[in-house]
Amino acid sequence: MKAMEIDRIETRIHVIRGQRVILDVDLAAVYSVTTKRLNEQVKRNATRFPPDFLFRLSVQEVDGIKRSQIATGSQKHRDPRVPPLAFTEHGAIMAATILNSREAVDASVFVVRAFVKLRSTMTDTGALARKLGVLERELRGRLDIHETAIVDILRRVMDLLDPAPGPEPPRRRIGFRSSGSKGEDAD
Repeated sequence: MKAMEIDRIETRIHVIRGQRVILDVDLAAVYSVTTKRLNEQVKRNATRFPPDFLFRLSVQEVDGIKRSQIATGSQKHRDPRVPPLAFTEHGAIMAATILNSREAVDASVFVVRAFVKLRSTMTDTGALARKLGVLERELRGRLDIHETAIVDILRRVMDLLDPAPGPEPPRRRIGFRSSGSKGEDAD
């Protein structure tokens, strides 16, 4: 299995009940066994699968997942009254140990890598979202400062281009002025 195989496995990982899981039909395909064989081995080794390793989907959860993602391989022979099992990362590794086949052991490495890659992607995405939020707040603050400065500059340029009318200079009176006119001192 190569990087392409990890990507193929990664597409089979779903988030259900807040956990990343791979369904029994998909895990069986990865481990090159039938779903029936995988489920038989899980049933025989039930003590190795606590609830945080494995759980059965509810009917609503099955309906929530696209039919095309579930209806693969031996899934068509599944009793529709029995919903699929969902294996967490630890459950998928444990399944490889109970199958005792070379293919299952080899494939378990790729299953783990797919889960790790997905976890890394989810963590990176969350960290990136937080960083973008901080950056957005900083830019919004800077924009307010810059917008204020730009508006101030534009206001000054407009004042230079079209100055506000200042007070009119006093008008000189036209005509003859006598020395005895009102408002003027006679010498």
